[in-house]
Amino acid sequence: MLTEQERQEVEAELAQSFTPRAAAIGALRAVQRHRRWISDETLADIAGMLGLTPAELDGIATFYYLIFRRPVGARVLMVCDSVVCWELGGESLLGYLEQRLGVKAGETTADNRFTLLRMNCLGDCDHAPVMLVNEALVREVTEVVLDRVLAGEIPPEG
Repeated sequence: MLTEQERQEVEAELAQSFTPRAAAIGALRAVQRHRRWISDETLADIAGMLGLTPAELDGIATFYYLIFRRPVGARVLMVCDSVVCWELGGESLLGYLEQRLGVKAGETTADNRFTLLRMNCLGDCDHAPVMLVNEALVREVTEVVLDRVLAGEIPPEG
């Protein structure tokens, strides 16, 4: 069941969109900001508000890389795996994170602090390797930068 705040945010997305399908990603992201992920029940509630079937909305949600359909940690670390980032050390940085966190890409730490994911090209190749921490872009990533990310210094938690 959606909260009143979540319902208002979905309605706001719907009001500013030409069609319910056009509101779908904004509505999903609005609710995800509160819950960190979209459960089947939540998806069905949003679909009902938009006048879409759960299957239609799930098709949109699973296509869009930043909608999480399973629980994620408080900080989602998305390492770019484009060719440029890979050539500039992205793959070894991913390995460094896997070792430090004790999880493989696609997994969440036991304490639910971090989820580690591979991410398709982030389009910031001139600052590679890059990553997203939740929705914040981190450029020119090194092991030192990763240590600061894991400590919560980059980007600042708030």
